[in-house]
Amino acid sequence: MAKLYFYYSAMNAGKSTALLQSAHNYQERGMSVLLMTAAIDNRVETGKIASRIGISAEASLFDKNTDIMQLVKAQPKALSCILIDEAQFLTKQQVYAISEVVDKLKIPVLAFGIRTDFQGELFEGSQALLAWSDKLVELKTVCHCGKKATMVMRVNEQGIPVKEGQQVEIGGNDRYVSVCRKHFKEAVRD
Repeated sequence: MAKLYFYYSAMNAGKSTALLQSAHNYQERGMSVLLMTAAIDNRVETGKIASRIGISAEASLFDKNTDIMQLVKAQPKALSCILIDEAQFLTKQQVYAISEVVDKLKIPVLAFGIRTDFQGELFEGSQALLAWSDKLVELKTVCHCGKKATMVMRVNEQGIPVKEGQQVEIGGNDRYVSVCRKHFKEAVRD
């Protein structure tokens, strides 16, 4: 039975690595997969899912206007699985569409993303995935204190926490640090 899975975490927990490993497992058995990533994410190379440990794969791009159901139906081969990186950037309507892919087309969808932004607020895609997924899986990473990191803190060029700004600002380790809730609150407190 096909299901919608949401693998979520703070940054640097290995989401892309887990996604690429899942894709490899399907492909190794001769199954066709569709890899998708957000067009807005240009940290490495547009149209590529890349892990910090050095593995990568080409992916179809999505933005807020992408009709995911049409994208899936247009694939040349029958799909065994759809894997979505940067799923926090999906719209609520796109999450509904991937739930339709699961329910009507019987294709499992594995979505990987960050739960909250640098202000502790849910991303639209993450909120919908938390509500509608069949299975939620937290991938864990560690704060500098050794506790589980559950929050993402944006920092400036000097490493000072940023408290205000647009929800979406693409960046890597130079702009974001994963921390526990205690250290998040200490850093953003006025």
